[in-house]
Amino acid sequence: MRLRNKPWAKEKIAAYPQYIIPQPEQYKGRWHELFSNGHPIHIEIGTGKGRFITEMAKMNPHINYIGIELYESVIVCALDKLIENDLPNLRLLNVNAKDLTNIFAKGEVKRIYLNFSDPWPKKRHEKRRLTYRTFLELYENILVDEGEIHFKTDNRGLFEYSLVSFSQYGLVLQYVSLDLHRSDFEGNVMTEYEQKFSEKGNPIYRCEVKYRKPMS
Repeated sequence: MRLRNKPWAKEKIAAYPQYIIPQPEQYKGRWHELFSNGHPIHIEIGTGKGRFITEMAKMNPHINYIGIELYESVIVCALDKLIENDLPNLRLLNVNAKDLTNIFAKGEVKRIYLNFSDPWPKKRHEKRRLTYRTFLELYENILVDEGEIHFKTDNRGLFEYSLVSFSQYGLVLQYVSLDLHRSDFEGNVMTEYEQKFSEKGNPIYRCEVKYRKPMS
């Protein structure tokens, strides 16, 4: 994906620290203080322009959502949606997913959403895929016991790769759809990419997986 540079993005992000949290490491282990409640936390890695997580936050006021996006020129679009809706249960982070364990303590996150992640199709880029085993280990280090990953993509190769990666890591497969929009799944919230791809007739692949309960 080619990103259009927005030289004003950094300044806008800095102007809204109540929505895009600066220095999120300071909240590690105490995100409940920022939200002023003990509700479960769901995060979306690669939140893009923010349609999915904004709609999820509207629909589920008793869940706290955190959207994580690396690119400044993209997260400002999600920021605009948050400014417009002023949702108390949604915040954004302009950080790299590799830094998750510096931001969240073990057990702080209940669910992770991975929506239309970069497929990194070349074999030499395998370690960059957000469903590669090192990322799965990273997620395990911040999720509650038996925490979940919900994954959507239009890329069949990435989906098949991810199912194998999940299985090899020992995750429990709870739901799989090879054509989400023609399935009986209810309550789907589309991302901007999802709408674009589905309007072209592309099938959308989705799965839910859960980490195994630790042995006592």
